[in-house]
Amino acid sequence: MNAPTSLAAPLNAGMDEDTFEQFAEQLTRYVRERLIPAEPQVIAEDRIPEDILKEMREMGLFGLSVPEEYGGAGLNMTQYARVVNIMAYAAPAYRSIFSINVGMFASALKNGATEAQKAEWYPRIAEGRIACFGLTEPGSGSDSAGLQTTAVPDPDGNGWILNGTKRYITNAPHADVALIMARTSKEALPKNAHVSAFIVPMNSAGVSRGSPDKKMGQSGSHISDIMLDDVRVPGDALLGGETGKGFVFAMKSLDNGRISVGAAATGYARRALDSALRYANERKAFGEPIANFQLIQAMLADSEIEIYAAEAMMADVTARADRGENILVKAAAFKVFASEMCGRVVDRVVQIYGGAGYLAEYDAERFFRDARIYRIYEGTTQILQLQIAKHMLREWAANA
Repeated sequence: MNAPTSLAAPLNAGMDEDTFEQFAEQLTRYVRERLIPAEPQVIAEDRIPEDILKEMREMGLFGLSVPEEYGGAGLNMTQYARVVNIMAYAAPAYRSIFSINVGMFASALKNGATEAQKAEWYPRIAEGRIACFGLTEPGSGSDSAGLQTTAVPDPDGNGWILNGTKRYITNAPHADVALIMARTSKEALPKNAHVSAFIVPMNSAGVSRGSPDKKMGQSGSHISDIMLDDVRVPGDALLGGETGKGFVFAMKSLDNGRISVGAAATGYARRALDSALRYANERKAFGEPIANFQLIQAMLADSEIEIYAAEAMMADVTARADRGENILVKAAAFKVFASEMCGRVVDRVVQIYGGAGYLAEYDAERFFRDARIYRIYEGTTQILQLQIAKHMLREWAANA
């Protein structure tokens, strides 16, 4: 199937729901007729074919959340999550390649960038330049106090000098630009005011990338280290033009990232369940399809129930975001439930496949491996449980 018409053009004309629904229908066909048949090539070559990447750029997928005036589609959060959910029905690599652009990077620009920074970087990511997000380090992930990457004023100018290493950075091997979190104060300050954010072109002198890490699953999606060795950036690389705001921008953008992961986990769970339904109706035992067996039916039903719950959570949290509500807790809750739900669904799918589910020639084995990361990135389940509980207790104390 040829790529559907560009998303940006029709939605820029009005952003009406009828136009969006038409595109969503086209995208669904594209996923099933173009992306899924290409999955064996993605897995064999561990990369997305260049012609598909070109199609995805032409469709506007790299600029879904970029405002229309900067060349993007300007989707609201509900529409954005729907697109991610549809794309995630295919191999995770397809979503991963544009997810940082439309998720954390675009969100950080929206929340904290100067007008000049928006004018410079929004159009670039909308046209398909690949972005990455550098927060995690070898010795720190969610612990901002342990962050070691530093940014010090450049004594030879008005810029900054960055040094440090970032780890497990999605799309780093291919990225054109990185949003790097760095310490601008040696001391750990209240409200993480020791952390600032910097927009760093990946072709800057002193930036190097590690070899892509070998992973459990998600073939075609790549992560690697980013090494910063006396990287000089101009003063206008500081996001928002103000120090001490980087962690705040990062956390706000993570709400967007967590919705993206939740939507992806929900879409992939649906793909796995559809596969199990097909297999259960085709596989026969004792002279009849195993779909007729009640314990198989129980696993199918439990999976449908949980996917429906995640879909309902997605609709709720994105509607709240579009109303301008604070969604920090709701986004975390959705991400936790959807990612854990996906893990349970793919486990049941392997069980429904039986012995075949343990063989690499069947999709069930791949679904199981691919889904495991959803419970880890953009905040592990355990970190998000702590975050949710902290806000619950804070709210209780305020109202006691």
